[in-house]
Amino acid sequence: MGVTIKKIAEDLNLAVSTVSKALRDSHEISADTKARVFEYATKINYSPNPYASSLKGRRSRNIAVVVPEVSDSFFSEAINGIEEVAQREGYHVMIYLTHEDGKQEQAIVNDLGNGRVDGILISVAAGATDHDHFDDVKLPLVFFDRVREDIPSTRIVTNDYESGYNAVKHLISRGCRRIAFLSAFGGLNIIRYRREGYLQALKDHGIDVKNCPIVSCTNNESENLRILTQVLDHTERPDSIIGSVEKVTMQAYVACHELNLSIPVDIKVVGFSHLQIASLLNPSLTTITQPAYEMGRAAATALFKTLSKKKLDVVNEQIEIPSVLIERASTR
Repeated sequence: MGVTIKKIAEDLNLAVSTVSKALRDSHEISADTKARVFEYATKINYSPNPYASSLKGRRSRNIAVVVPEVSDSFFSEAINGIEEVAQREGYHVMIYLTHEDGKQEQAIVNDLGNGRVDGILISVAAGATDHDHFDDVKLPLVFFDRVREDIPSTRIVTNDYESGYNAVKHLISRGCRRIAFLSAFGGLNIIRYRREGYLQALKDHGIDVKNCPIVSCTNNESENLRILTQVLDHTERPDSIIGSVEKVTMQAYVACHELNLSIPVDIKVVGFSHLQIASLLNPSLTTITQPAYEMGRAAATALFKTLSKKKLDVVNEQIEIPSVLIERASTR
């Protein structure tokens, strides 16, 4: 166990409150006493625990944002929205990455209960199969984008089912009849809703689902390129693709390039993406653009609303902010 303020107080024959105030350079303590305390603390290599003091005051002025990655444009933009609200509230944002690892997510969430932060904003990892670690969280907790619907909390989502439906509807209006759905992280609610919207739209428009493959992609880029090349490299290939996440949509572009398939002549592409350079791709990408910034702001606003209360009051609600289909050259 490390040296404590109580130990310093005993060794110097001072009150614990005196030592605490001296270490905080309080004006209530004389210069001689401060010097005595600082000199002894240095001698015994005393290191204060900033989290212990924050627990006592119940405010660290930090919030945690736990996300799978920051390379995805959605999460980087959502963090910008979170930052805006946090700065206005006088809080710091601490970013934690799970890298889609459920065990890493569990370790992070468990560690955040030590007073390091006052609240948590989280988008769950695709690899998380056990979610018991959320049961013992004693901090305000808000989910955004990838949420846990079985845990009482505030959840910030977008209209994934309707967006999947609209993507199919758009491609049908462009003459497509063999529409492939590139699925990734299939266990996530957002992917399931997008897939369900896709299937319902095919049914409602009389499209034969046998000609519309659901392609299961992985988190490995080279493996996905192999899978996509196999799907696209034959005469009965799909005439269009819906990428359920940004990463697989970009890999579809690469696969088409390697197979000398012209977008949108040979195949049309729609992707769920918040990629700012979507309009600069060749050809520019038609996107289901998620309101990432707005979702980040809404999540942070909900968290600070809870933090403003004297006691933890879990609000079980779901706030939906619609996505928008932006047509560009990849489907024209």
